[in-house]
Amino acid sequence: MTKTRLSPPLTHLQAACLYEALLLDTIVLLAGLEGIDLAVAISPPESKKFFQRITPGGTFLMPIEGVDIGDCLIQALGRLLDHGYRKVIALNADGPSLPIAYLHQAVESLDVHEVVFGEGHDGGYYLVGIKRLHRVLFQDIAWSTRRVLAQTLDQVSRTGLSVSLTPVWYDIDTIEDLRRLKEELPTLPDDSLTHTRRVLDTFEGI
Repeated sequence: MTKTRLSPPLTHLQAACLYEALLLDTIVLLAGLEGIDLAVAISPPESKKFFQRITPGGTFLMPIEGVDIGDCLIQALGRLLDHGYRKVIALNADGPSLPIAYLHQAVESLDVHEVVFGEGHDGGYYLVGIKRLHRVLFQDIAWSTRRVLAQTLDQVSRTGLSVSLTPVWYDIDTIEDLRRLKEELPTLPDDSLTHTRRVLDTFEGI
C-alpha cells in the first residue's frame, strides 16, 4: 500500500495508480538529462522485473532492503559511490514537476560543497547529494515528519560538513499537494508529465 494520506478521498487503487504515474514521469524527467547515469533503487527486490520494463536500457537497478528511509539511502548512495561515481544524488519519485534548474544546481553545488539537500515544503527533503558516504546524516532521524531536514542539518553541523540547499519544492503526499499539482499542470509544457495527466483525468472531484 502506498500514498495512504491520499486515501480518502482517493481509493487505495487510485492512490497506487497515481504513485506509479508519478514514478514513471520522474524516470522520464531524469532520463532526459544529459551527462548523468540513471540508477533506481527498488524495493522489494522481487519487483526488479517491473522496473526492467519501465526504465530505459542501461539503467542501474539496485534492489535494496532497509529498516527505514535512512538505511535505504545509505545502501543506495553507498553502492553508487562504491561503483566509482564522484557525485551521487538521490531524488524522490513523487515530484516529477521539479524544475530541471534545481537538479542542475544540486549537481553544481557538489563541486564546492560536501553535501546538498533539496528543501521540501513539508520539512523533509526531496533530494540529497553527496561525494562521500556519511552515515550519520541518515541515522537517528524522525523520518516522515516535519523535523527531517532540521534534524539532518543538525547532523551536518556536528560533522562540520559544508552544505548547500536548493530551492524549496513539493512532492505529492496529501490531497492538498495533489491539488497544487493540478493547478500547476496548465503552466507546464503539454508533453510533460504525460502519465500523471492521464491518471488525473480519471479522478473526479479532486
